Amino acid sequence: MITTTKVQAIDCRHFINGKFVELKKGKSFENINPATEEVIGLVAEGGKEEVDIAVTAARKALDGPWKTFTLEERSKILRRIGDLILERQDELARLEALDTGKPVSLANSVDIPRAAYNFHFFADYIISVGTDAYQQNEEALHYAIRRPVGVVGIIKPWNLPLLLLTWKLAPCLGMGNTAVIKPAEWTPMTATVLMEIMKEAGVPDGVVNLVHGFGPGSAGGAISEHPDIDAISFIGEPRTGAAIMKAGADSLKKLSYELGGKNPNIIFADADMDDVIETTMKSSFINQGQVCMCGSRIYVERPAYEEFLEKFVAKVKELKVGQPFEADTNVGALISKEHYDKVTSYLDIAREEGGVILTGGKRPEELDKGYFLEPTIITGLDKNSRCVREEIFGPVVTVIPFDTEEEVIEQANDTHYGLSASIWTTNLKRGHRVAHQIEAGMVWVNTWFLRDLRTPFGGMKHSGVGRTGGMHSLDFYSELSNITIKL
Repeated sequence: MITTTKVQAIDCRHFINGKFVELKKGKSFENINPATEEVIGLVAEGGKEEVDIAVTAARKALDGPWKTFTLEERSKILRRIGDLILERQDELARLEALDTGKPVSLANSVDIPRAAYNFHFFADYIISVGTDAYQQNEEALHYAIRRPVGVVGIIKPWNLPLLLLTWKLAPCLGMGNTAVIKPAEWTPMTATVLMEIMKEAGVPDGVVNLVHGFGPGSAGGAISEHPDIDAISFIGEPRTGAAIMKAGADSLKKLSYELGGKNPNIIFADADMDDVIETTMKSSFINQGQVCMCGSRIYVERPAYEEFLEKFVAKVKELKVGQPFEADTNVGALISKEHYDKVTSYLDIAREEGGVILTGGKRPEELDKGYFLEPTIITGLDKNSRCVREEIFGPVVTVIPFDTEEEVIEQANDTHYGLSASIWTTNLKRGHRVAHQIEAGMVWVNTWFLRDLRTPFGGMKHSGVGRTGGMHSLDFYSELSNITIKL
C-alpha cells in the first residue's frame, strides 16, 4: 500500500513526432490538485497549429517505417509497452492519484495494472485471430485482409485517464494506425509519461502524438474538424459526443463513442443480500462514483427494501472519505470545483423534489480544502425526478422500491441512456428473463463490471456508438478489403 504524500508532479508538454515540445509563454494553463486545490504544474495549451503539426507527423509516419512492421513486430511492441507501464507502476499510480483525487490504492490496484493489461491483451489478441475466407464452389476463393484506418484522433476522459487511453491506443497501434491524442485537461500527467514509454518501447517517431488543450476552439475542436484525421475514438459525455459528430461530419470520419450512463441496479428479494451489499458499495461509490458504469439507480423489490436500506446505509457510513495518499481512504476527491458544484447542485434538487438524504450529502467536516463529498443515499424520489433521470456522475445514488418484474423493467428502460445494468436474483430463469428485456449494452447478473476483454463493450441510445473489445476493437481500427481469386 502506498501511503506517502511526497509525489513529484510534472509539467505536461506536447509530444509531437517523437519529441516533447517546450511550453510556450502564454500558451499553458495550470494543473490543479483536486484534493488540495493547489497548483501542481503547468500544461501546454495546444490548438489548430499544434494539431496540424501532429497530424502531419502522424500521416508521414503512417507511410514510413511503421508501415513495414509485421503483425508480430507490432505485437512485441505492445507487450513491451505493457511491461514498461508495470515497471513504472508506482510512479504512474501516484501521478494518477495526484491528478484525479482518487485513492492511490485504487490507482495502484486497478488503473495502472489494467492499463498494462490492455496492451498485453491486444499484443496476444491481434496475432490470434484471422479474417473471413470463403470458397465459392469451384469457381472462386474470397478472402479478406485488414488495413489500417489511418490517422486516429483519441480524445480521452478524466475519470480513468490512463486505463481508458490504453484501452483505445493498444488496438489502434496493433492494427497499424497512427494517433493524435488529446488528454482531458484536468488529468494530463499519466498520458505525458506514457509518451516516454512509447519512445522507450521503440514506437517510431510520429506514430503516437499528444496535444494538450481544451475542447471547442482548442485542441479537441481542431482534432474533431481536421480533414486528415480518418477516425475519432471518444469517451465522454453525450453533448460533447454530439459536437464531435457534427464537427467531423464534413469529412465523414469513422466514429467510436463511449458516452454516459444512468445505470439501473435491480435487486430482487431472493438475492444473496450480503453479496448484493458488498458489490453495490463498489458499483455506487468506487472512484467517487465517477465511472460511467456505476449503478446509480438502485431498485429493490419491496419485501427486501427495508433490509437493504438498513444494511446499505450502515456500510456506507463506514467508508472513509479522505486524502488520496492516506492508506485507509476509500473515497477521494471529485475531479474539479466545476464538477463538485454540479454534483452538489443535485442534492438541492433532490431536496426540492421531496427526496430524503439518508446519509452523506455534505463535505466531511475535517476536510476544509479539496472537492470532497460524503457518499450519499437518497430515497423518496419518483421515477420522474431529475436525480433519477439525469447522470450525476458522483458519489450519489437513489433507491426506489418496486413490486413486480414488469414495473422494474419499465422503470429501468425509461431513460435516454443504455450503457449497463445489474440484476440480482438467485432465480436463474428470472435472471435470464429480465436481462433479455433490459435495454443496455452490458447486463451483469449477480455481479458488476466483471469484464472479459474479448466481449463487446459499449452502450445503446445516448450511451454510445459502436462496440469495443476483442474483435469489435479490431474492426473499428481497421478497414477490411475483400479479395476474390477466380479459380
